[in-house]
Amino acid sequence: MRRMSDGVEAALHSALVLASLPEARVLTGRSLATLHGVSESYLLKHLRALAVAGVIEAVPGPRGGYRLARPAARITLLDIVEAIDGTEPAFLCREIRRRGPCKAQDPCVYKTDCFIKTRMLAAEQAWRAALQAQSLADLVTDGERLIDPGNREAVARFIAEEQR
Repeated sequence: MRRMSDGVEAALHSALVLASLPEARVLTGRSLATLHGVSESYLLKHLRALAVAGVIEAVPGPRGGYRLARPAARITLLDIVEAIDGTEPAFLCREIRRRGPCKAQDPCVYKTDCFIKTRMLAAEQAWRAALQAQSLADLVTDGERLIDPGNREAVARFIAEEQR
């Protein structure tokens, strides 16, 4: 429906990794950036947004890092998308129907919302509802089933070595 920023992908992957941590353990932003092959400063910006949104929490101090703020089953994909890309609607009606040489002279013609706006917002509501209906726990389940066992083992080893 709309193009999401690259930060959404980084945030989803990072949250998925954090979901695999044992309770009370954390991973640093540097570790997450290394694991995903992205710049640390780039990822930290998105991790801060996730923390502000209450999806993850930042644990301060020399043994600090990041962990989920609540169980994966209580974090929706919409929570993550909105933390990174915001909650503003994707479609913004600028009422161009009221411009140009063919616009109606009677202002009463424009009392109701533009039917294009109505359709676009309805489509976006369906998109948001679909993301709201899926949780981070659903991604964990998908990963257990779909990630190659060798890759899953390599990531598990990395996390075991890097967790604090």
